[in-house]
Amino acid sequence: MAKIIGIIVVFASVLGGYVLSHGQIAALIQPFEVLIIGGAALGAFLQANPGSAFMHVFKKSLKMFGARFTHGFYLDVLRLLYEILNKSRREGMMAIEADVEDPGASPIFSKYPTILKDGQMTAFICDYLRIMSSGNMAPHELEGLFDMEIASIKEDLDHPAHAMARIADGLPGFGIVAAVLGIVVTMALLGEVAQAELGQHVGAALVGTFLGILAAYGFFGPLATSLEHDAKEELNVFEAIKAALVASASGMPPSLAAEFGRKVLYPAHRPSFSELEQAMRGN
Repeated sequence: MAKIIGIIVVFASVLGGYVLSHGQIAALIQPFEVLIIGGAALGAFLQANPGSAFMHVFKKSLKMFGARFTHGFYLDVLRLLYEILNKSRREGMMAIEADVEDPGASPIFSKYPTILKDGQMTAFICDYLRIMSSGNMAPHELEGLFDMEIASIKEDLDHPAHAMARIADGLPGFGIVAAVLGIVVTMALLGEVAQAELGQHVGAALVGTFLGILAAYGFFGPLATSLEHDAKEELNVFEAIKAALVASASGMPPSLAAEFGRKVLYPAHRPSFSELEQAMRGN
């Protein structure tokens, strides 16, 4: 909701100030300028990134308008880890084999559809539970493997923000390109049209610069920053999972392992000690 409000504030401030200074909205409607800027930005994006990146970044951008990493989501992650570790401690690691091999059919994982819907996070949890069930890896070796995979996940999560930031950096330049082309058209009309019409062409050219700068600093730049924050929050959840599973592999009881995971989470939405304890007792 805050992001939608932010977009509205940008539009209202810019257009409101323009109208109050006796500007005409019709003068800003320049579809050819939008075509030049938008088409050039899209082409540059496709050149700079892998083929699958466009849909990946597009889907990630749409998620920015929701609130995924909430207090309840963090609590669900910790409850899931506690439940699966508690079952393995009471019944043995082989008892969770069915849960790990088919999380969709698992009575434990099925309680947490939000986590189950995230295929990467579910696979991350299940893969390390498989490794732990083998019983042949020391806790420090397990932690080293965690660190290597989390570094790889970080690179993948950071890519949408970096890609969007580069497009935001290029938009003012594409706006200048559109403006220069507009001036070229205007110069070709010198002596052929009236001064009033020439003024309209110059104004249309300047709209290109305006649109490029506004898109860069009013929309795409903030979106890149939002994607960066989202990546950090998602990576933080993986770090919490790592902390809980390494603690369990080191011999900690499930309740204490979940507490290790809780302490890693960012404070903004981190459940309190008593909330986690009550949730585990409920399970």
